[in-house]
Amino acid sequence: MHKNHRERVKNRFLKEGLDSFADHEVLEFLLFFAIPQKDTNPLAHTLLDHFGSLSAVFDADIAELTNVPGIGLHCATLIKSIPSLARRYISDGNSDSDIYDTIAKVADFLIKKYIGSTVETVYLILLDNKYRMIDCVKVHEGSINSALISTRKLAEIALFKRASMVVLAHNHPNGTPIPSSDDLYTTQSVADAFSALEITMLDHILVAGDKYTTLLNASQSVFRSPVDRRKFFASPNDKNEEE
Repeated sequence: MHKNHRERVKNRFLKEGLDSFADHEVLEFLLFFAIPQKDTNPLAHTLLDHFGSLSAVFDADIAELTNVPGIGLHCATLIKSIPSLARRYISDGNSDSDIYDTIAKVADFLIKKYIGSTVETVYLILLDNKYRMIDCVKVHEGSINSALISTRKLAEIALFKRASMVVLAHNHPNGTPIPSSDDLYTTQSVADAFSALEITMLDHILVAGDKYTTLLNASQSVFRSPVDRRKFFASPNDKNEEE
């Protein structure tokens, strides 16, 4: 029954891809490349039973994975590489020449950027005066607040890259795109700093899963400090209205 099982699974993948695979079969197939000459089907079931879903397996940290009997550091490293590879693959598909002239385009880029992210991560998107992306720089991992996010560091990055406009972004892993008071205060502080440098901060986008919220208008309604922005960025956001 098990003779040539791996070859049959690999040939099935080459013909069909993973779309027809059950979740445990996806893990079984992946573990082929970390555990030679051993039936990985029971271990795949163990992982799913322990974590509850395929995405939860990939989102688990190294320590949690290696606590599962049969999963060593080698296997855990392979499993943890999958979300990072997915993010890298998707990000690479975004051409540097793409024009990010609406919030929807920037948010779509960020939603893909945050795939599989399990910690709060802050990015600064840098755009030229024609809305072409110069760079997307990771500036911090952890909770976003004014004590941790250095406006000086953000300003130095933007000036060094000669950006005309910027978008600040962070995520709420496994949460909802609802900003905290710290989120709003930090948004306004950073926007004011960029305004003083004559660099337009277009928005601060909060991502949670496949949803997002824009924070700059909300922060201005609280702190009442105007920041110059391009008019089309005030266009309605369908996802925000659904929220």
